Amino acid sequence: MRALCGAIITAAALIGMGLTALGIGTRYQMEKAYIDDLYGEEAQQKQKEAAEKAAKDGKDPPNPVIKPGRVKFGDMERPLIFILVFLTSMALVGLGIAFLGLMYHHVRRDREHALERERAAGPPQRTTV
Repeated sequence: MRALCGAIITAAALIGMGLTALGIGTRYQMEKAYIDDLYGEEAQQKQKEAAEKAAKDGKDPPNPVIKPGRVKFGDMERPLIFILVFLTSMALVGLGIAFLGLMYHHVRRDREHALERERAAGPPQRTTV
């Protein structure tokens, strides 16, 4: 039962972490905080060179390559950080409960098996002197 409770806690925490990841992605999908990393002068220069080369060859200019923005963990909103840390700790606690519950379950079954073996052997043999 302990292992099952731990597995349920872990599953709920992992589902919550997945939903949190979707929420973080939705919240920060249009974030332009680190625009310099995405469109640095080197990237702009390469795009200009590619456009000039395409114009010289009579081709269409290539589409610009846009990399996804990155939001640092410390720059996220506090409630999202709290939820992420809380669910991560709950997943670890649930895994701990599940493993300890399985361990205790196997120890208990081993004791029960030893007791059944002892009962099946019958009463102890007496040695007369």
